[in-house]
Amino acid sequence: MHGLLSMLIWLPVGAGLGVLLLGDRNILAGRWLALLASLATLALTVPLWAAFDAGSALPQLTERLPWIPRFDAWYALGVDGISLPLIVLTAFMTVPVVIAGWTVIETRPAEYYAAFLIMEGLMIGVFSATDALLFYFFWEAMLIPMFLIIGIWGGPRRVYATIKFFLYTFLGSVFMLAALIYMYVKGGSYSIASLQTLPLSLVEQRWIFLALLLAFAVKVPMFPVHTWLPDAHVEAPTGGSVILAAIMLKMGGYGFLRFSLPITPDASRELDLLVIALSLIAVIYIGFVALVQQDMKKLIAYSSIAHMGFVTLGAFVVYEIVRNTHSLRGAGLGLDGAMVQMISHGLISAALFLCVGVLYDRIHSRQIADYGGVVNTMPVFASFMVLFALANTGLPGTSGFVGEFLVILASFNASFWYSALAAVTLVLGAAYTLWLVKRVIFGPVTSPRVAALEDLNGREFVVLSALALAVLVVGVWPAPLLKVMQPTIHHLVAQAIATKI
Repeated sequence: MHGLLSMLIWLPVGAGLGVLLLGDRNILAGRWLALLASLATLALTVPLWAAFDAGSALPQLTERLPWIPRFDAWYALGVDGISLPLIVLTAFMTVPVVIAGWTVIETRPAEYYAAFLIMEGLMIGVFSATDALLFYFFWEAMLIPMFLIIGIWGGPRRVYATIKFFLYTFLGSVFMLAALIYMYVKGGSYSIASLQTLPLSLVEQRWIFLALLLAFAVKVPMFPVHTWLPDAHVEAPTGGSVILAAIMLKMGGYGFLRFSLPITPDASRELDLLVIALSLIAVIYIGFVALVQQDMKKLIAYSSIAHMGFVTLGAFVVYEIVRNTHSLRGAGLGLDGAMVQMISHGLISAALFLCVGVLYDRIHSRQIADYGGVVNTMPVFASFMVLFALANTGLPGTSGFVGEFLVILASFNASFWYSALAAVTLVLGAAYTLWLVKRVIFGPVTSPRVAALEDLNGREFVVLSALALAVLVVGVWPAPLLKVMQPTIHHLVAQAIATKI
Protein backbone atom coordinates (compact mmCIF):
# COMPACT_ATOMS: atom_id res chain seq x y z
CA MET A 1 0.00 0.00 0.00
CA HIS A 2 1.69 3.18 -1.20
CA GLY A 3 1.83 6.01 1.33
CA LEU A 4 1.26 3.80 4.36
CA LEU A 5 4.48 4.87 6.10
CA SER A 6 3.66 8.55 5.51
CA MET A 7 0.24 7.97 7.04
CA LEU A 8 1.85 6.37 10.08
CA ILE A 9 4.10 9.41 10.50
CA TRP A 10 1.77 12.29 9.75
CA LEU A 11 -1.55 10.99 11.14
CA PRO A 12 -0.44 11.34 14.78
CA VAL A 13 1.38 14.61 14.01
CA GLY A 14 -1.77 16.05 12.43
CA ALA A 15 -3.92 14.77 15.29
CA GLY A 16 -1.53 16.39 17.77
CA LEU A 17 -1.96 19.73 16.03
CA GLY A 18 -5.73 19.15 16.10
CA VAL A 19 -5.65 18.58 19.87
CA LEU A 20 -3.70 21.83 20.22
CA LEU A 21 -6.36 23.69 18.23
CA LEU A 22 -9.13 22.27 20.42
CA GLY A 23 -7.26 23.53 23.48
CA ASP A 24 -7.86 22.94 27.17
CA ARG A 25 -11.43 24.27 27.00
CA ASN A 26 -12.45 21.34 24.81
CA ILE A 27 -10.20 18.84 26.52
CA LEU A 28 -12.74 15.99 26.52
CA ALA A 29 -12.89 16.18 22.73
CA GLY A 30 -9.09 16.52 22.69
CA ARG A 31 -8.66 13.38 24.79
CA TRP A 32 -10.93 11.38 22.50
CA LEU A 33 -9.15 12.72 19.42
CA ALA A 34 -5.80 11.69 20.92
CA LEU A 35 -7.11 8.21 21.76
CA LEU A 36 -8.74 7.68 18.37
CA ALA A 37 -5.62 8.92 16.56
CA SER A 38 -3.33 6.61 18.55
CA LEU A 39 -5.68 3.66 17.95
CA ALA A 40 -5.89 4.51 14.23
CA THR A 41 -2.09 4.64 14.02
CA LEU A 42 -1.88 1.26 15.74
CA ALA A 43 -4.52 -0.10 13.35
CA LEU A 44 -2.40 1.03 10.38
CA THR A 45 0.40 -1.27 11.55
CA VAL A 46 -1.85 -4.26 10.75
CA PRO A 47 -1.81 -3.71 6.95
CA LEU A 48 1.86 -2.72 7.29
CA TRP A 49 2.70 -6.09 8.84
CA ALA A 50 0.43 -7.93 6.39
CA ALA A 51 1.99 -6.25 3.34
CA PHE A 52 5.54 -6.93 4.53
CA ASP A 53 7.36 -9.72 2.70
CA ALA A 54 9.20 -11.60 5.45
CA GLY A 55 11.40 -13.32 2.87
CA SER A 56 13.11 -10.14 1.67
CA ALA A 57 15.93 -8.19 3.29
CA LEU A 58 15.39 -5.09 1.14
CA PRO A 59 13.42 -2.00 2.24
CA GLN A 60 9.75 -2.37 1.36
CA LEU A 61 6.72 -0.09 1.00
CA THR A 62 9.19 2.57 -0.10
CA GLU A 63 8.34 6.21 -0.76
CA ARG A 64 10.66 8.74 -2.38
CA LEU A 65 10.02 12.43 -3.00
CA PRO A 66 12.44 15.35 -3.51
CA TRP A 67 13.12 17.16 -0.23
CA ILE A 68 16.27 19.30 -0.53
CA PRO A 69 17.43 18.72 -4.13
CA ARG A 70 20.49 20.92 -3.77
CA PHE A 71 21.94 18.47 -1.23
CA ASP A 72 20.43 15.39 -2.88
CA ALA A 73 18.32 14.86 0.24
CA TRP A 74 15.08 12.97 -0.26
CA TYR A 75 11.92 12.34 1.68
CA ALA A 76 12.66 8.62 1.43
CA LEU A 77 10.91 6.03 3.56
CA GLY A 78 11.05 2.25 3.73
CA VAL A 79 10.64 -0.61 6.18
CA ASP A 80 12.64 -3.80 6.69
CA GLY A 81 12.85 -6.55 9.29
CA ILE A 82 14.71 -4.34 11.76
CA SER A 83 12.46 -1.29 11.58
CA LEU A 84 9.06 -3.03 11.30
CA PRO A 85 8.93 -4.40 14.89
CA LEU A 86 10.07 -1.04 16.28
CA ILE A 87 7.39 0.85 14.32
CA VAL A 88 4.73 -1.51 15.69
CA LEU A 89 6.13 -1.11 19.22
CA THR A 90 5.98 2.70 18.90
CA ALA A 91 2.36 2.66 17.75
CA PHE A 92 1.40 0.11 20.42
CA MET A 93 3.00 1.98 23.34
CA THR A 94 1.42 5.35 22.54
CA VAL A 95 -2.10 4.01 23.23
CA PRO A 96 -1.51 3.16 26.93
CA VAL A 97 0.26 6.48 27.41
CA VAL A 98 -2.84 8.34 26.19
CA ILE A 99 -5.15 6.20 28.34
CA ALA A 100 -2.92 6.42 31.43
CA GLY A 101 -3.03 10.24 31.44
CA TRP A 102 -6.82 10.43 30.94
CA THR A 103 -7.75 11.79 34.38
CA VAL A 104 -4.28 12.28 35.81
CA ILE A 105 -2.99 15.20 33.73
CA GLU A 106 -4.77 18.37 34.83
CA THR A 107 -2.18 21.00 33.86
CA ARG A 108 -2.34 21.98 30.18
CA PRO A 109 -3.70 18.57 29.09
CA ALA A 110 -4.12 19.57 25.43
CA GLU A 111 -0.41 20.33 25.10
CA TYR A 112 0.39 17.06 26.92
CA TYR A 113 -1.51 14.88 24.46
CA ALA A 114 -0.30 16.91 21.49
CA ALA A 115 3.33 16.42 22.55
CA PHE A 116 2.96 12.64 22.71
CA LEU A 117 1.12 12.36 19.41
CA ILE A 118 3.64 14.53 17.57
CA MET A 119 6.49 12.60 19.16
CA GLU A 120 4.91 9.31 18.06
CA GLY A 121 4.95 10.42 14.43
CA LEU A 122 8.54 11.65 14.66
CA MET A 123 9.73 8.41 16.27
CA ILE A 124 8.08 6.34 13.53
CA GLY A 125 9.89 8.66 11.12
CA VAL A 126 13.23 7.72 12.70
CA PHE A 127 12.56 4.02 12.10
CA SER A 128 11.16 4.60 8.57
CA ALA A 129 13.71 7.01 7.08
CA THR A 130 16.01 5.62 4.39
CA ASP A 131 17.69 9.00 3.82
CA ALA A 132 20.30 9.88 6.44
CA LEU A 133 19.46 13.60 6.55
CA LEU A 134 15.76 12.81 6.97
CA PHE A 135 16.72 10.35 9.70
CA TYR A 136 18.69 13.10 11.45
CA PHE A 137 15.75 15.52 11.12
CA PHE A 138 13.37 13.10 12.84
CA TRP A 139 16.06 12.12 15.38
CA GLU A 140 16.53 15.71 16.52
CA ALA A 141 12.93 16.88 16.14
CA MET A 142 11.56 14.32 18.57
CA LEU A 143 13.78 15.76 21.31
CA ILE A 144 11.56 18.85 21.42
CA PRO A 145 8.32 17.13 22.54
CA MET A 146 10.19 15.10 25.18
CA PHE A 147 11.97 18.26 26.35
CA LEU A 148 8.55 19.87 26.88
CA ILE A 149 7.03 16.77 28.50
CA ILE A 150 9.72 16.59 31.17
CA GLY A 151 10.06 20.37 31.52
CA ILE A 152 6.34 21.16 31.93
CA TRP A 153 4.81 18.06 33.56
CA GLY A 154 7.89 16.79 35.40
CA GLY A 155 8.80 16.76 39.08
CA PRO A 156 10.44 19.39 41.31
CA ARG A 157 13.88 19.07 39.64
CA ARG A 158 12.46 18.94 36.12
CA VAL A 159 14.46 21.92 34.81
CA TYR A 160 17.78 20.31 35.79
CA ALA A 161 16.71 16.94 34.34
CA THR A 162 15.44 18.53 31.13
CA ILE A 163 18.60 20.53 30.47
CA LYS A 164 20.80 17.52 31.23
CA PHE A 165 18.72 15.30 28.94
CA PHE A 166 18.80 17.82 26.11
CA LEU A 167 22.51 18.63 26.35
CA TYR A 168 23.59 14.97 26.45
CA THR A 169 21.43 13.89 23.53
CA PHE A 170 21.95 17.01 21.43
CA LEU A 171 25.73 17.08 21.84
CA GLY A 172 25.93 13.40 20.94
CA SER A 173 23.87 14.05 17.82
CA VAL A 174 26.23 16.81 16.66
CA PHE A 175 28.96 14.21 16.13
CA MET A 176 26.56 12.09 14.09
CA LEU A 177 25.70 15.09 11.91
CA ALA A 178 29.41 15.76 11.32
CA ALA A 179 29.90 12.13 10.25
CA LEU A 180 26.89 12.26 7.91
CA ILE A 181 28.09 15.50 6.29
CA TYR A 182 31.59 14.05 5.80
CA MET A 183 30.16 10.98 4.07
CA TYR A 184 27.89 13.16 1.91
CA VAL A 185 30.87 15.27 0.79
CA LYS A 186 32.78 12.09 -0.04
CA GLY A 187 29.97 10.18 -1.73
CA GLY A 188 27.50 12.85 -2.87
CA SER A 189 24.42 11.20 -1.36
CA TYR A 190 22.53 10.98 1.93
CA SER A 191 20.89 7.68 0.98
CA ILE A 192 21.54 5.21 3.79
CA ALA A 193 21.95 2.40 1.22
CA SER A 194 24.59 4.48 -0.59
CA LEU A 195 26.40 5.25 2.66
CA GLN A 196 26.52 1.53 3.46
CA THR A 197 28.41 0.86 0.21
CA LEU A 198 30.58 3.99 0.36
CA PRO A 199 34.32 3.11 0.14
CA LEU A 200 36.06 4.30 3.32
CA SER A 201 39.62 3.85 4.52
CA LEU A 202 40.24 2.36 7.96
CA VAL A 203 41.18 5.77 9.38
CA GLU A 204 37.98 7.30 8.01
CA GLN A 205 35.96 4.42 9.40
CA ARG A 206 37.50 4.84 12.84
CA TRP A 207 36.54 8.51 13.08
CA ILE A 208 33.05 7.91 11.69
CA PHE A 209 32.54 4.94 14.03
CA LEU A 210 33.56 7.00 17.07
CA ALA A 211 31.28 9.87 16.02
CA LEU A 212 28.33 7.51 15.61
CA LEU A 213 29.25 5.73 18.84
CA LEU A 214 28.95 8.99 20.78
CA ALA A 215 25.51 9.70 19.32
CA PHE A 216 24.07 6.23 19.80
CA ALA A 217 25.78 5.44 23.12
CA VAL A 218 24.14 8.50 24.70
CA LYS A 219 20.72 7.41 23.47
CA VAL A 220 20.97 3.73 24.56
CA PRO A 221 22.44 4.87 27.07
CA MET A 222 25.76 3.10 27.53
CA PHE A 223 28.20 3.46 30.40
CA PRO A 224 29.63 6.06 31.08
CA VAL A 225 27.25 8.47 29.27
CA HIS A 226 24.21 7.11 31.09
CA THR A 227 23.84 9.59 33.93
CA TRP A 228 21.13 11.68 32.26
CA LEU A 229 18.65 8.78 32.20
CA PRO A 230 17.92 8.24 35.93
CA ASP A 231 17.34 11.99 36.41
CA ALA A 232 15.08 12.16 33.35
CA HIS A 233 13.04 9.15 34.47
CA VAL A 234 12.62 10.36 38.04
CA GLU A 235 11.41 13.80 37.00
CA ALA A 236 9.36 12.80 33.94
CA PRO A 237 5.61 12.13 34.26
CA THR A 238 4.58 8.49 33.93
CA GLY A 239 3.84 8.81 30.20
CA GLY A 240 7.23 10.41 29.60
CA SER A 241 9.03 7.59 31.39
CA VAL A 242 7.08 5.00 29.40
CA ILE A 243 8.01 6.45 26.00
CA LEU A 244 11.56 7.22 27.10
CA ALA A 245 12.17 3.62 28.19
CA ALA A 246 10.05 1.82 25.61
CA ILE A 247 10.98 3.70 22.44
CA MET A 248 13.63 6.41 22.75
CA LEU A 249 16.34 4.15 24.17
CA LYS A 250 15.76 1.74 21.28
CA MET A 251 16.81 4.43 18.80
CA GLY A 252 20.39 4.06 19.99
CA GLY A 253 20.35 0.31 19.40
CA TYR A 254 18.65 0.83 16.05
CA GLY A 255 21.35 3.35 15.08
CA PHE A 256 24.11 0.82 15.73
CA LEU A 257 22.37 -1.74 13.51
CA ARG A 258 21.42 0.70 10.74
CA PHE A 259 24.61 2.81 10.62
CA SER A 260 27.62 1.61 12.62
CA LEU A 261 27.84 -2.06 11.60
CA PRO A 262 27.15 -1.73 7.84
CA ILE A 263 28.83 1.66 7.21
CA THR A 264 32.01 1.10 9.25
CA PRO A 265 32.46 -2.70 9.32
CA ASP A 266 36.25 -2.64 9.62
CA ALA A 267 36.27 -0.10 12.45
CA SER A 268 33.44 -2.01 14.16
CA ARG A 269 35.53 -5.18 13.93
CA GLU A 270 38.60 -3.37 15.29
CA LEU A 271 36.79 -1.60 18.15
CA ASP A 272 34.20 -4.25 19.02
CA LEU A 273 35.95 -5.11 22.28
CA LEU A 274 35.48 -1.51 23.43
CA VAL A 275 31.71 -1.76 22.98
CA ILE A 276 31.60 -5.26 24.50
CA ALA A 277 33.55 -4.05 27.55
CA LEU A 278 31.27 -1.04 28.04
CA SER A 279 28.23 -3.30 27.64
CA LEU A 280 29.44 -5.76 30.27
CA ILE A 281 30.24 -2.90 32.65
CA ALA A 282 26.70 -1.61 32.19
CA VAL A 283 25.24 -5.07 32.72
CA ILE A 284 27.14 -5.72 35.97
CA TYR A 285 28.07 -2.39 37.55
CA ILE A 286 24.73 -0.72 36.90
CA GLY A 287 23.02 -3.82 38.32
CA PHE A 288 24.82 -3.25 41.62
CA VAL A 289 23.85 0.44 41.50
CA ALA A 290 20.20 -0.57 41.07
CA LEU A 291 20.42 -2.73 44.20
CA VAL A 292 20.84 0.25 46.52
CA GLN A 293 18.14 2.53 45.09
CA GLN A 294 15.32 3.72 47.34
CA ASP A 295 13.28 5.41 44.59
CA MET A 296 11.21 2.99 42.50
CA LYS A 297 11.58 4.93 39.25
CA LYS A 298 15.31 5.32 39.71
CA LEU A 299 15.68 1.58 40.32
CA ILE A 300 13.77 0.77 37.12
CA ALA A 301 15.83 3.39 35.25
CA TYR A 302 19.09 1.72 36.26
CA SER A 303 17.53 -1.63 35.39
CA SER A 304 16.89 -0.25 31.90
CA ILE A 305 20.55 0.67 31.46
CA ALA A 306 21.61 -2.84 32.51
CA HIS A 307 19.12 -4.53 30.19
CA MET A 308 20.04 -2.30 27.25
CA GLY A 309 23.61 -3.46 27.79
CA PHE A 310 22.41 -6.79 26.38
CA VAL A 311 21.40 -5.02 23.17
CA THR A 312 24.84 -3.53 22.50
CA LEU A 313 26.53 -6.76 23.60
CA GLY A 314 24.43 -8.78 21.17
CA ALA A 315 25.06 -6.33 18.34
CA PHE A 316 28.86 -6.36 18.56
CA VAL A 317 29.57 -9.93 19.69
CA VAL A 318 29.12 -10.99 16.04
CA TYR A 319 32.79 -10.23 15.30
CA GLU A 320 34.06 -12.36 18.18
CA ILE A 321 31.86 -15.25 17.03
CA VAL A 322 33.29 -15.13 13.50
CA ARG A 323 36.80 -14.63 14.87
CA ASN A 324 36.63 -17.66 17.18
CA THR A 325 34.50 -20.09 15.17
CA HIS A 326 35.64 -19.07 11.64
CA SER A 327 32.04 -19.60 10.62
CA LEU A 328 28.97 -17.50 9.94
CA ARG A 329 26.79 -20.05 11.70
CA GLY A 330 25.46 -18.46 14.84
CA ALA A 331 26.84 -15.04 13.90
CA GLY A 332 23.34 -13.61 13.64
CA LEU A 333 22.26 -15.03 16.99
CA GLY A 334 23.48 -11.99 18.91
CA LEU A 335 21.68 -9.63 16.52
CA ASP A 336 18.48 -11.68 16.88
CA GLY A 337 18.83 -11.40 20.63
CA ALA A 338 19.52 -7.67 20.47
CA MET A 339 16.35 -7.05 18.46
CA VAL A 340 14.14 -9.26 20.64
CA GLN A 341 15.65 -7.66 23.74
CA MET A 342 14.76 -4.20 22.45
CA ILE A 343 11.13 -5.20 21.91
CA SER A 344 10.95 -7.09 25.21
CA HIS A 345 12.55 -4.32 27.23
CA GLY A 346 10.19 -1.82 25.63
CA LEU A 347 7.19 -3.78 26.89
CA ILE A 348 8.49 -4.70 30.35
CA SER A 349 10.05 -1.37 31.31
CA ALA A 350 6.95 0.49 30.14
CA ALA A 351 4.76 -1.82 32.21
CA LEU A 352 6.90 -1.32 35.32
CA PHE A 353 6.82 2.46 34.95
CA LEU A 354 3.04 2.33 34.52
CA CYS A 355 2.81 0.24 37.72
CA VAL A 356 4.84 2.86 39.58
CA GLY A 357 2.55 5.50 38.10
CA VAL A 358 -0.52 3.69 39.45
CA LEU A 359 0.94 3.80 42.97
CA TYR A 360 2.20 7.37 42.62
CA ASP A 361 -1.23 8.63 41.51
CA ARG A 362 -2.67 7.32 44.79
CA ILE A 363 0.03 8.11 47.37
CA HIS A 364 2.25 10.63 45.54
CA SER A 365 5.44 8.93 46.63
CA ARG A 366 8.02 6.89 44.76
CA GLN A 367 9.98 5.92 47.87
CA ILE A 368 10.04 2.17 48.48
CA ALA A 369 9.99 2.72 52.25
CA ASP A 370 6.54 4.35 52.02
CA TYR A 371 4.96 1.11 50.83
CA GLY A 372 4.69 -2.49 51.99
CA GLY A 373 1.78 -4.92 51.97
CA VAL A 374 0.20 -3.51 48.80
CA VAL A 375 -1.03 -7.03 47.93
CA ASN A 376 -3.44 -6.81 50.86
CA THR A 377 -5.25 -3.78 49.46
CA MET A 378 -4.56 -4.06 45.71
CA PRO A 379 -4.43 -7.80 44.87
CA VAL A 380 -5.14 -7.38 41.14
CA PHE A 381 -2.47 -4.70 40.79
CA ALA A 382 -0.04 -6.85 42.79
CA SER A 383 -0.58 -9.74 40.36
CA PHE A 384 0.35 -7.54 37.41
CA MET A 385 3.40 -6.04 39.10
CA VAL A 386 4.71 -9.45 40.15
CA LEU A 387 4.30 -10.70 36.56
CA PHE A 388 6.20 -7.74 35.11
CA ALA A 389 8.87 -8.04 37.80
CA LEU A 390 9.38 -11.72 36.98
CA ALA A 391 9.56 -10.84 33.28
CA ASN A 392 12.22 -8.27 34.16
CA THR A 393 14.28 -11.03 35.78
CA GLY A 394 14.11 -13.11 32.58
CA LEU A 395 11.57 -15.72 33.68
CA PRO A 396 11.03 -18.39 30.98
CA GLY A 397 7.64 -17.94 29.35
CA THR A 398 7.96 -14.17 29.33
CA SER A 399 9.53 -11.92 26.72
CA GLY A 400 12.37 -11.07 29.09
CA PHE A 401 13.75 -14.58 28.77
CA VAL A 402 13.94 -14.81 24.97
CA GLY A 403 16.20 -11.85 24.21
CA GLU A 404 18.57 -12.40 27.12
CA PHE A 405 18.85 -16.13 26.40
CA LEU A 406 19.73 -15.48 22.74
CA VAL A 407 22.38 -12.90 23.66
CA ILE A 408 23.93 -15.13 26.33
CA LEU A 409 23.96 -18.06 23.89
CA ALA A 410 25.65 -15.89 21.27
CA SER A 411 28.13 -14.64 23.87
CA PHE A 412 29.01 -18.24 24.71
CA ASN A 413 29.90 -18.84 21.04
CA ALA A 414 32.23 -15.86 21.28
CA SER A 415 33.74 -16.46 24.72
CA PHE A 416 32.79 -18.38 27.84
CA TRP A 417 33.70 -15.36 29.95
CA TYR A 418 31.40 -13.04 28.01
CA SER A 419 28.48 -15.35 28.64
CA ALA A 420 29.44 -15.87 32.28
CA LEU A 421 29.63 -12.13 32.93
CA ALA A 422 26.40 -11.52 31.02
CA ALA A 423 24.67 -14.23 33.03
CA VAL A 424 25.62 -12.40 36.24
CA THR A 425 23.01 -9.80 35.38
CA LEU A 426 20.30 -12.46 35.61
CA VAL A 427 21.23 -12.91 39.26
CA LEU A 428 21.54 -9.17 39.84
CA GLY A 429 18.29 -8.51 37.98
CA ALA A 430 16.48 -11.03 40.14
CA ALA A 431 18.07 -9.52 43.25
CA TYR A 432 17.04 -5.90 42.75
CA THR A 433 13.68 -6.66 41.12
CA LEU A 434 12.48 -9.21 43.68
CA TRP A 435 13.85 -7.04 46.49
CA LEU A 436 11.68 -4.22 45.13
CA VAL A 437 8.63 -6.49 44.97
CA LYS A 438 9.21 -7.85 48.46
CA ARG A 439 9.37 -4.39 50.01
CA VAL A 440 6.52 -2.83 48.03
CA ILE A 441 4.03 -5.64 47.37
CA PHE A 442 4.44 -8.15 50.18
CA GLY A 443 4.74 -7.97 53.96
CA PRO A 444 2.38 -6.39 56.47
CA VAL A 445 0.59 -3.10 55.86
CA THR A 446 2.49 -0.56 57.94
CA SER A 447 1.23 2.70 56.45
CA PRO A 448 -2.31 4.06 56.80
CA ARG A 449 -2.00 5.41 53.26
CA VAL A 450 -1.35 1.89 51.95
CA ALA A 451 -4.29 0.59 54.01
CA ALA A 452 -6.56 3.10 52.24
CA LEU A 453 -5.46 2.14 48.71
CA GLU A 454 -8.06 1.11 46.14
CA ASP A 455 -7.36 -1.50 43.48
CA LEU A 456 -7.10 -0.86 39.75
CA ASN A 457 -9.88 0.98 37.99
CA GLY A 458 -11.12 -0.15 34.58
CA ARG A 459 -8.79 2.14 32.64
CA GLU A 460 -5.68 0.94 34.50
CA PHE A 461 -6.75 -2.70 34.21
CA VAL A 462 -7.11 -2.47 30.42
CA VAL A 463 -3.68 -0.86 30.02
CA LEU A 464 -1.82 -3.37 32.20
CA SER A 465 -3.74 -6.31 30.71
CA ALA A 466 -2.68 -5.34 27.19
CA LEU A 467 0.97 -5.14 28.23
CA ALA A 468 0.78 -8.40 30.19
CA LEU A 469 -0.66 -10.15 27.14
CA ALA A 470 2.10 -8.75 24.92
CA VAL A 471 4.84 -9.84 27.35
CA LEU A 472 3.43 -13.37 27.52
CA VAL A 473 2.80 -13.72 23.76
CA VAL A 474 6.35 -12.67 22.85
CA GLY A 475 7.69 -14.94 25.59
CA VAL A 476 5.72 -18.02 24.56
CA TRP A 477 5.62 -17.48 20.78
CA PRO A 478 8.50 -15.30 19.52
CA ALA A 479 8.54 -17.05 16.11
CA PRO A 480 6.57 -14.38 14.16
CA LEU A 481 8.90 -11.69 15.48
CA LEU A 482 12.02 -13.67 14.61
CA LYS A 483 10.61 -14.60 11.19
CA VAL A 484 10.24 -11.01 9.97
CA MET A 485 13.74 -10.14 11.22
CA GLN A 486 15.72 -13.10 9.84
CA PRO A 487 16.45 -12.02 6.23
CA THR A 488 17.41 -8.49 7.31
CA ILE A 489 19.59 -9.84 10.13
CA HIS A 490 21.37 -12.22 7.73
CA HIS A 491 21.95 -9.36 5.29
CA LEU A 492 23.27 -7.20 8.14
CA VAL A 493 25.70 -9.94 9.21
CA ALA A 494 27.03 -10.10 5.64
CA GLN A 495 27.50 -6.31 5.63
CA ALA A 496 29.11 -6.30 9.08
CA ILE A 497 31.75 -8.92 8.31
CA ALA A 498 32.57 -7.56 4.84
CA THR A 499 35.56 -5.28 4.45
CA LYS A 500 35.81 -1.90 2.73
CA ILE A 501 39.60 -1.77 2.67
